[in-house]
Amino acid sequence: MDKADILLLYEYNYWATARVLRAAGQITPGQFTAAARVSFGSLRGTLVHMLGTEWLWRLRCQGVSPTTLLAEEEFPSLAGLTERWRDEEAAMRAFLHQLQDAEVQGPVRYMTTQGTPYQNVLGHVLVHIVNHGTQFRSEAGILLTEYGHSPGDLDLIVFLRAQPRGN
Repeated sequence: MDKADILLLYEYNYWATARVLRAAGQITPGQFTAAARVSFGSLRGTLVHMLGTEWLWRLRCQGVSPTTLLAEEEFPSLAGLTERWRDEEAAMRAFLHQLQDAEVQGPVRYMTTQGTPYQNVLGHVLVHIVNHGTQFRSEAGILLTEYGHSPGDLDLIVFLRAQPRGN
C-alpha cells in the first residue's frame, strides 16, 4: 500500500460520510438525538463517535495521544457536528498529502486513552480509520433509512465507478 492508495481510500471515506451527513440533514432534531438500538445510542452518538475516532487517530498519527474522545454533548446540533467534521477532514487531508510513501510503511507510536503504549504500521492505522468509519456509517445508515432518509449505496465500488479516472 502506498500514499496513492491511502489518498483514494480517504476520497471514498469522505464521499461516503458526506452522503450520510446529507441524509442526516433531512431528519428532525429529535431524531438526531433519539435513543436507538445502535452501538452509541443515537444517530448523534454514532456520528460523534465516527468523527471522534478520525480525530483521535489523526492526532496519534501526528505524534499526539489524546486522553479522551470527543463528547457527544459538544454537538447539540447536526450543523455544529458537520462544521467540525469539515475542519477535521481538512486537517486529515493536509496530513495525508504531506506523507511520503516510505512513511506509510513506517511505524506510528501512540498511547491509548488509558495510557497503554502501542506501535503499528502507519498505513495499517490509516486503513483502520476508513474501515472503522464503514462500520459506523452502516449503523447511521440503518437509522437514517428507518427515519425515511437513506444515504443510498455507500459501497466502495459505487464510488469507484463514479470517478472520472474509472478506477
